Amino acid sequence: MSVAGNSFGMFKFSSERRSRKRFPLALAVEYRLPGQGDRCGSGKICNISSSGVLFEVAEQHPFSGSIELIVSWPCVLNGACALKLLVKGRVVRNEGKDIAIESRHYEFRTAGPAGGATRRIFPLFTSNL
Repeated sequence: MSVAGNSFGMFKFSSERRSRKRFPLALAVEYRLPGQGDRCGSGKICNISSSGVLFEVAEQHPFSGSIELIVSWPCVLNGACALKLLVKGRVVRNEGKDIAIESRHYEFRTAGPAGGATRRIFPLFTSNL
């Protein structure tokens, strides 16, 4: 008899080990690997939480160490100002084209009018994890 998924009294056992809920998002992402020749590229987010991001890249490359992500956020501030999410963290898993990172810091930045006329980026909200 398997214990996983069964309940004993008030306790339930699950194979899920994540402490934060992940949200599936299909958003474009740009990445930069600082200190590794500042290698840059792009990909697509698979899911995101306050503690990490899973994204897919077009070509398989080794990823390790520190990483920075910039995501064009789908919502606009006050209906007029585009937002970008900046995530800094470290690569914790690299399987094929899937890259998982642990978030250490994230902040939303304004990216100018929603129409994209200018590209000023200012800190809006930050969080150090």
